[in-house]
Amino acid sequence: MKTGILASGLMLAAGLTTPAFADKLDDIISANVLRCAVVLDFPPMGSRDSNNEPIGFDVDYCNDLAAALGVEAEIVETTFPERIPALMSGRVDVAVASTSDTLERAKTVGFSIPYYAFENAVVANEGVDMADWEGMRGKTVGATAGTYEAIWLEEKVAEWGEGQFRPYQNQADVFLALSQGQLDATVSTVEVAEANVASGNFPGIRIVDKAPMVPDYVALITLREEYGLINYMNLFINQQVRTGRYAELYAKWIGEGEPADLTIQGVYR
Repeated sequence: MKTGILASGLMLAAGLTTPAFADKLDDIISANVLRCAVVLDFPPMGSRDSNNEPIGFDVDYCNDLAAALGVEAEIVETTFPERIPALMSGRVDVAVASTSDTLERAKTVGFSIPYYAFENAVVANEGVDMADWEGMRGKTVGATAGTYEAIWLEEKVAEWGEGQFRPYQNQADVFLALSQGQLDATVSTVEVAEANVASGNFPGIRIVDKAPMVPDYVALITLREEYGLINYMNLFINQQVRTGRYAELYAKWIGEGEPADLTIQGVYR
């Protein structure tokens, strides 16, 4: 600490100034655009409308963050497995993509405080005899690779010692396989399960039960070293809750009921 102060003093005495370092927050403001990775096969968090325009909770959340920064929002569609690679490659500035705040992922990317929380449901093909979540035992199950649901299901299949787990690239492929009878069951967030059953896009599926999983708290992510942007996102999320915008978006995209208390930390997506 003393060495740093001495060095700064010597630079000032010599008429020099310490160098200024721009960060991602400055870059976003200067470029007048915020590039958000959003998963668009994950309704009601992200999807496309009849005009092929991005819509959903995460889309609105990106737009709100861009508005707070005073810049334009650019939605960059990604799959769940592409979220972190898109950040690391510089394709996007942040991911507003329902990403669980795991300690393992935090070794690679920087997390905000949670902005949403999920519970999970078991969804089955209507032709499969299944009364509750334990009915998945011995069945063929699947989920999007790398997600909390996939990890949980794969561990359950290993624990039971019977059945089969199949990973998929995205949510749409999972529900299509379920609808076509290639899967007996899957686990997804309650919101996604209800939206997909109601949509009619995947006929022959039904919600069976809640899955006995810890609530899934998700966060915004950016590069790990971008402390200025992470601090800004934390304050932004707090402001969304304080102003009632969080509850407003919940009512718009999820429906009736109370949104989760974001002051309680949870795990994984």
